[in-house]
Amino acid sequence: MLIGRDTRDSGPALERALGFGLSSAGSTVVRGGVLPTPAVALLAEESGAVVSASHNPPEYNGVKFFRGGWKLEDAEEEAIEGLLKGVTRPAGAVPAERGQGSGSPYADRYVELVCERFGGSLEGLRIVVDCANGAMYEVAPETLENLGAHVVTIGNKPDGTNINVGCGATDLGLLAETVAAGDFDLGVAFDGDGDRMLAVDAAGGELDGDQILAILALQLGVDAVAVTEMTNLGFHRLMEERGIRVLTTPVGDRYILEALRREGAALGGEQSGHLLYLNGHTSGDGLVAAILLARIVRESSSPLSELAAAMEKLPQAKADVEVRSKDISPALRVEIDSLATEGRVVVRPSGTEPVVRVLAEAETEEAARNLCGRIAALVSRELG
Repeated sequence: MLIGRDTRDSGPALERALGFGLSSAGSTVVRGGVLPTPAVALLAEESGAVVSASHNPPEYNGVKFFRGGWKLEDAEEEAIEGLLKGVTRPAGAVPAERGQGSGSPYADRYVELVCERFGGSLEGLRIVVDCANGAMYEVAPETLENLGAHVVTIGNKPDGTNINVGCGATDLGLLAETVAAGDFDLGVAFDGDGDRMLAVDAAGGELDGDQILAILALQLGVDAVAVTEMTNLGFHRLMEERGIRVLTTPVGDRYILEALRREGAALGGEQSGHLLYLNGHTSGDGLVAAILLARIVRESSSPLSELAAAMEKLPQAKADVEVRSKDISPALRVEIDSLATEGRVVVRPSGTEPVVRVLAEAETEEAARNLCGRIAALVSRELG
């Protein structure tokens, strides 16, 4: 069992505790140190685990499991969570782990694999890389520089408390400002564990996952792409125009992965920046997505802003509603649907926070904002 982690203060202690538990049950444990989630997916020969809370604030933490490079299914995760209920720490000394190792060989091997499988010349490109003070802070700049890009790195000084804080894919402000103030072709930003990537163009204009996925779909020559129900209608219209089949799933990269494997397709992603390309990989990888995007900019000799303009985005408005209960009843669904007469609405509970997420999409910004506000007020009244 290869264990990696991101850069949170709580990571080393949780990494040790997880290792002790796995070892006591018979696993041979290798501690890889700070590793992006996709690195563990690629490098774990049998099983892997990542101690991370991904894009969430520094005070959160959790564990992701992989088997044979693939994430566990929902039923398997629920079974593991069920085993935690009522568990108390056993008496006696904590057993020693077997097979602990250093993190550097795994990070180095990840860089090698990514360059071998997805690399191409990035000579002449000037890129700002925002590592979110997370697990990509060393491997991402090294990889892009190995491929020939001139790289300026920000968000690369983790102190245990600053992961995802004012930087990275959850806050593109610093990246946009840095790119716009210099002579750069694009900027890319990762989240804390490196499985998400968002970008900005040379003027600092922000691109979301839908726009990046549209660029990849058109340039990689795929015949099918998987997205979630949050994906902008403009993406669907563009794919229909270009004859690319769209598979729509519930929100979550695991569902995109399931659809891709079921249909034998390779490319999928979420608006939030989870981008999956399965030709040589088993999971979403922000670094691979960044390489593919940068290669397209270089090989097409087109500015990123021009590439992004192929997709016309419909206005969307979003809200996170803090709630006491995330149980959206059938009756509440009926009320939500009754309000969504002038646009499209997606209302779903967060998988990681005590909030219900609301997305409204309409033909105008004002209509989208008004619709989102009405739905958010309803959810707050019923569940807040």
